[in-house]
Parts: sequence; C-alpha cells; structure tokens
Amino acid sequence: MSEASEPEEVTQETAEEATPDVAGLQARAAGLQQRVAELEDRWRRALADLDNLRKRVSRDADRVRVEERARAAVEWLPVLDNLERALEHAESDPASIVEGLRAIRDQALDVLARLGFPRRDDAGTEFDPARHEAVATLAQEGVPDGTILHVVRPAYGDGEQQLRPALVVVAKGE
Repeated sequence: MSEASEPEEVTQETAEEATPDVAGLQARAAGLQQRVAELEDRWRRALADLDNLRKRVSRDADRVRVEERARAAVEWLPVLDNLERALEHAESDPASIVEGLRAIRDQALDVLARLGFPRRDDAGTEFDPARHEAVATLAQEGVPDGTILHVVRPAYGDGEQQLRPALVVVAKGE
C-alpha cells in the first residue's frame, strides 16, 4: 500500500494542536451564548417598557378626556344658572321670559363658539352636500338653482370640526 492510503497515526503533537482549537471554539460559543442572553434580556426589557408606555398613554388619554369634558361642562354652567333664574321669574312677569330666553340662547351660542363650534348662517348661500342636508326643494323665481332658501335646523362648526350639517330648503329651477 502507498503512504497516502495509510491511516495517520495520532500522536501527542496532533492532539495538542487540536486541543487549543476546540478550547477556542468552546470559549467563543460560551461568549456567543452570553451575548444571546444579554440580547434576550434587553428585548424583554424593551417589551416591558413598551407595555408600560402603552398603559401610561392610555391613562393620560383618559385623564385628558375627563378634563375636557369637565371644561365643557363648566362652560355650560352659567347657561343652566340663567335658565333656572328665568324660570323663577317667569311667574311674576311672563312677558320677560321671552327676553330672558333670547339672552340665554345667545349665551349658549357663545359657549358653542368658544368651544370651536360656531353657528353657521347658511341662508342665501349655495347648497354644498358636505355641509348641508336638503329636506325640501322649492321653485323660486329670481333665485339661482341650488341656493339655500331657508334653514330648518342650523349647522354648528365648520369643515372637520362640524358637529352636524344644516337641514335646508333649496331652490330648484322651474
């Protein structure tokens, strides 16, 4: 047989050469396992931080919602006080109740405007389906087609801040 086909004899030298290589690989594997453990720990902490952030944002949003509702309610308290005063005086002078109710209505309109929802006066403007809801049409001479003739129920707010559309009667061509 030739030399190439003979099995190599394991000597002390070849065993010593292989040992540092195995030891190095084991050390590297141990280092990688430690790095994986560190990364898993950081990942778990990040998940916990995210969960805590979600809970905090939810609590803050709830708190802001409650504060805004309270702020809106405070705006309406003077209107309610004036309604009660008007009802107290209604028996003594029934005619004054109309004047008092007009003043209270004006005060309520002012509250809505301060909250960002002013009343719109749409009579005489052109019908816009995004801002108006037609409840009837009327033939009217001398008025352009699509003009709002009468507001049945006014709108409050504008654009994306619209609380409700106006209910209107619209002119139509003959």
